[in-house]
Amino acid sequence: MSAYDYEDLGLVAGLEIHQQLDTATKLFCGCPTDIREPEDAERTFVRFLHPTKSELGELDEAALEESRVEREFEYLAYDTTCLVEEDDEPPHRLDEEARDVVMQIASLLDMDAVDQAHVMRKLVIDGSNTSGFQRSSLVAQNGEIQTSDGPVGVEDLMLEEESAQRVEERDGGVTFSLDRLGIPLVEIGTRPDISSPEQAREAAETIGMLLRSTGKVKRGLGTIRQDVNVSIADGARVEIKGVQALDAIDDIVRNEVGRQVELLEIRDELEARDAAVGETRDVTDVFEDTDSGVVGGALSAGGVVQAVPLFGFDGLVGREIQPDRRLGTEFSDHAKRHGAGGIFHTDELPAYGVTDEEVAALRDWTDSHVEDAVAIVATDAETAELAIDAVAERAEAALAGVPEETRGANEDGTTRYLRPLPGAARMYPETDVPPVELDPSDVETPELLTEKVERYQSAFGLDAGLAEQVAYGRRMPLFERATDEGIDATFAAGLLESTLTELRRDDVAVENLSEDHLLDLMHLVEDGELAKEGVNDVLTAVAEDPSLSAEEAVEAAGLSGVSEAEVRDAVTDVVERNADQVDEQGMGAFSALMGEAMGALRGKADGEVVSSVLREEIQKRA
Repeated sequence: MSAYDYEDLGLVAGLEIHQQLDTATKLFCGCPTDIREPEDAERTFVRFLHPTKSELGELDEAALEESRVEREFEYLAYDTTCLVEEDDEPPHRLDEEARDVVMQIASLLDMDAVDQAHVMRKLVIDGSNTSGFQRSSLVAQNGEIQTSDGPVGVEDLMLEEESAQRVEERDGGVTFSLDRLGIPLVEIGTRPDISSPEQAREAAETIGMLLRSTGKVKRGLGTIRQDVNVSIADGARVEIKGVQALDAIDDIVRNEVGRQVELLEIRDELEARDAAVGETRDVTDVFEDTDSGVVGGALSAGGVVQAVPLFGFDGLVGREIQPDRRLGTEFSDHAKRHGAGGIFHTDELPAYGVTDEEVAALRDWTDSHVEDAVAIVATDAETAELAIDAVAERAEAALAGVPEETRGANEDGTTRYLRPLPGAARMYPETDVPPVELDPSDVETPELLTEKVERYQSAFGLDAGLAEQVAYGRRMPLFERATDEGIDATFAAGLLESTLTELRRDDVAVENLSEDHLLDLMHLVEDGELAKEGVNDVLTAVAEDPSLSAEEAVEAAGLSGVSEAEVRDAVTDVVERNADQVDEQGMGAFSALMGEAMGALRGKADGEVVSSVLREEIQKRA
């Protein structure tokens, strides 16, 4: 995309950050917040969902469109999920640990807590909630963060339940896993104060740092998601959901600005051409003897071909509006939402087995000419009708410019259509959960990660790089716990940030190592019951069999610590075996003998102790 003057375009953007909390139990039940493998499921059940009117008697447009695609939702249940997730038991009271963490977040964002948190139901019928709604509660408002381009207001802080995890999508249905459903989730919404892609990324990074400063947020892929709201002066507000990586946010904003600029230019060109969208019609007979695999396959299965003439659209349906995505891709996205595999259009035909003769016949059947375009859908009759109507509706929107909508983020920084923007009709009160009184004085404001880096350097003597690694690392809370319990900070930091990384590179399943495993091992080293040289062997053994404690792994590996007398005996034996070399080289023999001595002790003794004793024994012969 070209470089844009964002101020001249009137770019306005805001963020919605969704972050899972690392609490012991879920938001509305006592189930653990553990993620499971689908094959661990104990049973499955099936649901169908449909939209209902809010208490105002209104239907949400996004939910209504979702309901037009009839799907079966299958759910995987585990021994770590319960009837609350299955919507067969009322929700319990709001989790206290989650409430305390969200109040800490409110403090870090300089927000005003509400007096009472009321739980609301937010209509969601894509299957990700068994109940057909997500429970959400406003906790705080009116905060602010600082960026290099000025302050960004934080409008609201919500405490919500996470949705179910999508496992598999298939024709006519979706499989979800209940392990993730109900994990406490915070949603942070900024005001539309962001005016450049770079500021959007910086704001997201700042909020991410503040969240991690609590030490109570989950880490890893999928535990934090960023949504970005983007508009330009003559465009429209577009919500882009599911940005997984922080470093993708600026590209997402740039590409969305470019998309809206292109759509506005297409609008102007369509207006100059006096363009219009014609009536949809059945053109199956045009393709009666087609050699197109896609069209022919649909017809042989009893399907039809539906078309819509787009008068004055020639050359514009194939126009690129994002990298490798065109206006026709937008039309196709809408068709796919209604079950079609996609569309063909005359800006790309003849191709895909469709001939010049068929294109000419298609134009005749739709009363279109060379200055016009025609889009077609080939599939079963019901789907084809819904899909071609959706294409026609999106083409009508092109005449007006940029439609307001919700879009999904793609890995390449582009976006795709998901659904219309949701409205206020999707919210109504939750009657099963009582309001909660909030008192900000009940919690302490956490130390920022930037402050931790400085403290780790001054208090523990860590160098700047290691201090930052530990502070920003996912095991920072364990480092704090270890140092509070008297573990040497340099050893703890090296173990958590270097040793585990080395083991992972050697294909050791470090994800099997619990915090208790690691902390117990650190205590064994600190108490002299395990030499540092034996740490890797013990961690490898525990990773292979997580049922072992660190102490059991030490015993099994024969790595229990030895006394200094035993160390001296082993070192003396090494020196005596190599007496000629020692007599000839003196301390020059140290390196070779050190390796032999450590090998003789098999990692049972600390290297510093062995080194000290070896120096003494060599010097005795000098």
